[in-house]
Amino acid sequence: NLRFTTTTPSHVNERERDRARMLLLRRLSKRSIFPVSLGGSRSVLCLVDRIPELNRSRRFTMGENKSPLMERARNIVPHLETTRHKGQAGRIGVVGGSLEYTGAPYFAAISALKVGADLVHVFCPQAAAQVIKSYSAELIVHPLLDSNNAIIQIEPWLERLHVLVIGPGLGRDRVVLQTVAELIKICRQLQKPLIIDADGLYLITHDVSLVKDYYGLILTPNAIEFCRLFGNDRSRIWEMMEKLGRGVTVIEKGLNDRIYESLTMEKFECPQGGSARRCGGQGDLLAGALATFYFWALESKQEISPATVACFAASYLTKTCNSHAFKLKGRSMTCTDMIEQIHVVFEECFEHKKE
Repeated sequence: NLRFTTTTPSHVNERERDRARMLLLRRLSKRSIFPVSLGGSRSVLCLVDRIPELNRSRRFTMGENKSPLMERARNIVPHLETTRHKGQAGRIGVVGGSLEYTGAPYFAAISALKVGADLVHVFCPQAAAQVIKSYSAELIVHPLLDSNNAIIQIEPWLERLHVLVIGPGLGRDRVVLQTVAELIKICRQLQKPLIIDADGLYLITHDVSLVKDYYGLILTPNAIEFCRLFGNDRSRIWEMMEKLGRGVTVIEKGLNDRIYESLTMEKFECPQGGSARRCGGQGDLLAGALATFYFWALESKQEISPATVACFAASYLTKTCNSHAFKLKGRSMTCTDMIEQIHVVFEECFEHKKE
């Protein structure tokens, strides 16, 4: 048996080091020969049998409650313990909302809470703040996004948040988009786990450099947004993923949600599930749920990509909420009906069972 020691530069954070070690193990070719340093100028050649690789593309069905990703998704859920304090289960931020769109940031924020986050902050323009506050007393709403000193006021909050969601209901106001672009740059400097959805994707479609090589970034495009980002030629998806750079994960929402991992160049196809009813707000529910699952996955320090596990969990939860709500409301189902099913679905699929 060989023990390996990996050395990485001091500026690389712990999460990146863990991923580097995992990738090293995955990418050892069959019976590889490579040098191992003994210190100084001395080294020896070691012969190593290949560790089985993950398939490049894997598909899961709705009945696979015991699939590898489903088991890992359950494992990231923290146990409810009386010793924990407020904030340990997740402090999530949602940047979005506009005069026209107040529902989307609410759906994302309340979904993050109902999945299990402790605190959710919404950063929105002043015109949307009072409306969003009226939807729920549980949300902390900051009417700062269109203020003259928005960056100065928002930046201190970013350091306290575990995951940030940018995009739900954001709109395309030029001044607001400029502010959001600056927030993305700050998040990158802080190495903040980031999820970009909706009009946040519109922003990066016009300036991919904002997110290139952003380790810990998840993009959540629907079919139209995916085509804007990647084009219509599906044979070039991996080529476009390389342009996004290392560490970026994409979940393509559709009949079967697809997860693309840029580091390992793997694709996971999620269960179909859901129903024929596609109500507005379903993507916002997924984005909010994803934020909470993502923080839990990062905290769990599993060997598989935290982003992949979180995307799978959020997709599975959203599709199952859709299915449950449709059975109750049929064609009249709305996103609010789906959100009401989060508790039931979480208990069925993710909660730790009492012995």
